[in-house]
Amino acid sequence: MTEDHPCVCVVDDDQSMRESLRDLLCSMGLNVQTFASAQEFLTCPRPEAPCCLVLDVQLPGLSGLELQQELAKVNASMPIIFITGYGDIPMTVRAMKAGAIDFLTKPFRDEDLLTAVAQALHRARPLGPGPHTPPAAAEDRRRERHFPEIIGTSAALRRVLHQVELVAPTDATVLLVGETGTGKEVLARAIHRLSRRSAQAFVTLNCAAIPTGLLESELFGHEKGAFTGAIAQRLGRFELAQRGTLFLDEVGEIPLELQPKLLRVLQEREFERLGSTRTLRTEARLIAATNRNLSALVEAQAFRADLFYRLNVFPVCVPPLRERPEDIPLLVWHFVAQCAQQMQRTIDTIPSATMDTLCRYPWPGNIRELQNCLERAVILSPGPVLQVPLDDLRSGALPSPEPGQRQTLEESERALILATLQETKWVLAGPKGAAVRLGLNRSTLAFRMKKLGIVRPWQAGEAAGEAPRRVLMG
Repeated sequence: MTEDHPCVCVVDDDQSMRESLRDLLCSMGLNVQTFASAQEFLTCPRPEAPCCLVLDVQLPGLSGLELQQELAKVNASMPIIFITGYGDIPMTVRAMKAGAIDFLTKPFRDEDLLTAVAQALHRARPLGPGPHTPPAAAEDRRRERHFPEIIGTSAALRRVLHQVELVAPTDATVLLVGETGTGKEVLARAIHRLSRRSAQAFVTLNCAAIPTGLLESELFGHEKGAFTGAIAQRLGRFELAQRGTLFLDEVGEIPLELQPKLLRVLQEREFERLGSTRTLRTEARLIAATNRNLSALVEAQAFRADLFYRLNVFPVCVPPLRERPEDIPLLVWHFVAQCAQQMQRTIDTIPSATMDTLCRYPWPGNIRELQNCLERAVILSPGPVLQVPLDDLRSGALPSPEPGQRQTLEESERALILATLQETKWVLAGPKGAAVRLGLNRSTLAFRMKKLGIVRPWQAGEAAGEAPRRVLMG
């Protein structure tokens, strides 16, 4: 075999499975070595070319998971794809968190294995010349150590985590931008934990959850008697976060009249409590988050440009779940194991058809919607097999496109929103409205409808040939 030609090592005690995998991988032009046991693999010299390991979990003697641990001990970085006939969720989570590329349950589709092998061989290739290039396995272990609560291995997520690692040790203001449910607060906590302020307080405030009249008091505090009902002095969030980190979620909801005071704190590091003339200083670091387009709000004069520039020192764009579909299986296994443990259930199997539907659904509510769906599924599962109400998802699942007929992301989003609006008879708000079904705020849904040119059927004639000027809330 040539030194630069990719190689796949297959370890499986089932001879027919070894031969089947060898034939499939050889048909793709790959070099293949097969082994009947982990011990046989360990005694064989490792190929010089980029290689990956297709590994059965249940092996005689040394198991697949134990082989993974042995390779990690000697720092033999080789991307691993596990295959098994048993959908053991805790075992899957352990393997994936230890650096496995994928975990396929038999019977699996040839395309799924080939996709995983392609990803594994890409990771196995050196990043560049030189003896000091860090192996992918070492990077995975470092990321797991830095972000134990963040699940996923996709390129989109890795880019975000790299940005977090860069900005965390500084005191720079960070703006996390992403859709609802993408995990912005989890990233904010990770930034705080990796910073020099990790021993100090991490204080949070959801600006959208506080009435406008009380938001100033929540941020800056008030003195006794400052307004009706102020029966005692209250410290604001900037004081509580002194020398720590203040996380302002939904910062785009801060009213215009309050924005100059927030700008002053960011520029001058000083403020006054309501009802007081004494100026206080704060050393709190600010991390802000929003699911709105602040640049568009600035253009619409709904958000101050100078405040936007102060917040936008280090923007981090958090990808929606539909842009990192390869992370969905690992997230599914993680949340199912978590919920099953909390409810004292034993769930060890996820049918392949169920996983396929979960991976194709666009998850407009992102990770939060996925977590809620799986919690409901665990409740509905009386036995060891996960029972997901697939009919609720199939109506919004993205169809498997024919070759050459793939939809753009915007076309898929438009189709999903239109289908949901038709199901709800074009009602946006309320418990049975489209916004709730899509896992979005009503204002966010209205904004997406306007951007995508979606109008009610009876309004289409009124605005023929031009963009809709208003959207009724229903």
